[in-house]
Amino acid sequence: MGSLEAACVVHQLRSDSGNVGVTAIDKRPVDGPVRVRPLGLYADAQADRAHHGGADKALYAYSAADAEYWESELGRPLPAGWFGENLRVSGIDVSGAPIGSRWQIGAQVVVEVTMPRTPCQTFARWVGGADARGWVKRFATALRPGAYLRVVTPGSILAGDTITVLSQPAGAPTIAEVFAGSLSSTRA
Repeated sequence: MGSLEAACVVHQLRSDSGNVGVTAIDKRPVDGPVRVRPLGLYADAQADRAHHGGADKALYAYSAADAEYWESELGRPLPAGWFGENLRVSGIDVSGAPIGSRWQIGAQVVVEVTMPRTPCQTFARWVGGADARGWVKRFATALRPGAYLRVVTPGSILAGDTITVLSQPAGAPTIAEVFAGSLSSTRA
């Protein structure tokens, strides 16, 4: 069993030198309950809908343990939302979750693990400074991508809600395995 540490939505759209011209990566925790809808959290946005958002990428979850790893690597605090995640969770191995796993968050919401997040140059620019150089490769190589989630049952969530793993398909590859496979296929 895990816990929802924070539910995060876009704080503000920021200018970005990428193709879209803006980014919604700046996510911050919500105070109080937030509605989970089929296409994500109420009051959230995705600036680049070709690569983020939609039913299969409605929510992005990142684990507190993986965030702590990166805090150690980067030597700075990385608060909930820093990775552009909607859900900062603890007690759940997000990158070790099998594709198709279903989780219940709180009393109502059910989500399904769909795919890993692929790091991009917008993410590298967000990281900034000396850490931005080589960030995409560094983040990818660590195999801690976090997971996109589909909303199966909408409802409301609140920081502190329990996360229960309802099911995990037998033999399904994990987020990290799928991500590692995509890395090796791009190198081939």
